[in-house]
Amino acid sequence: MKPATAIIDGKALRHNIDIIKSLAPNSQICAVVKANAYGLGIRRVVRELEDHVDAFGVARIKEALMIQESGYEGKIVLLEGFFNKEELLKTLSRRFDTVIHNLEQLTLLESVADKWQAEQEKGFWQRKTKIYFPINVWLKIDTGMHRLGIHPDQVEEFYRRLKNCPLVESITFISHFSRADELDCGYTEKQIQVFENASRDYPAQRSISASNGILYWKQAHYDWVRPGIIMYGISPHNTPIIDLGFQPVMTLSSSLIAVRDHKAGEPVGYGGAWVSVQDTKIGVVAIGYGDGYPRNAPEGTPVFINGRKVPIVGRVSMDMMTVDLGSDSQDKVGDEVILWGKDLLIEEVATSIGVINYELITQLTPRVLIEYMD
Repeated sequence: MKPATAIIDGKALRHNIDIIKSLAPNSQICAVVKANAYGLGIRRVVRELEDHVDAFGVARIKEALMIQESGYEGKIVLLEGFFNKEELLKTLSRRFDTVIHNLEQLTLLESVADKWQAEQEKGFWQRKTKIYFPINVWLKIDTGMHRLGIHPDQVEEFYRRLKNCPLVESITFISHFSRADELDCGYTEKQIQVFENASRDYPAQRSISASNGILYWKQAHYDWVRPGIIMYGISPHNTPIIDLGFQPVMTLSSSLIAVRDHKAGEPVGYGGAWVSVQDTKIGVVAIGYGDGYPRNAPEGTPVFINGRKVPIVGRVSMDMMTVDLGSDSQDKVGDEVILWGKDLLIEEVATSIGVINYELITQLTPRVLIEYMD
């Protein structure tokens, strides 16, 4: 009998990368593995994909260090850049690519570069234990998300200063869509035009498309695409993408630890929130909000047991949830329960609970066992 377990299918992961390559055949791939590779395990995902993608993208330098220290020697992009001088020095010594999205980051980089250049000219750098290398900078332009990035009017100044910085090896322009899943709103076309206008006069690579951009905006694939959630076979919204050939990579499962006869009129769980209208059988599943399954999952949220969907009833507790197996149930203790996966798409579960797919996979806790299969 297994407790809560996430089974990760490496073959499906690589299959999804092949689909992405077919959608964006002229683009390099920066595979986004932030948030512990969306809950799938960052070290293992990198190991599975290091020969199939061109770079990995992370949100925090701790994630970049974890990848590099696991043996990966390729390109790693800090998608939010460095947060302070200490992180910048690590970025330079480890040769991470970094996004720059504000004046404070640019000024700090120039300050460190000035000191580095002065010491180099005096020969001091030869006696230092730390050696800094020129790095690739991804200059982020705010094209309409209005979250991170420089104004398009600042591009000329930032580009010039970066080109003059001795610690900058190359520059890539980057931006991010805010409404790429809204195909008829007209906003994405405006963002593409702003990006084109701001970057067209410079000899630099470009990247704006993450998952939705890859799926729906072929004209915006440019030199780099940055797949995140679609890489894991999950839609960036709650409409399944299996019709496009993607395969779910994670199956979250647990086991029935009890099957109980239950009388009509009797409640189940904390607060007596659900009362059965008929005699039935209740299954108790070994998973709860302590494992990251949402506590607010409402009555009727489906799970998959022995070839059929059955509803959650009662409140999800820390270690358990209860499901209505039906009066004719033949289920028994030890039977597998699928919370989401190939047999029950995560998009359906997310819609039932009223959350987005991202929340479900990234909120799983370390208590969930992870098993990898090829």
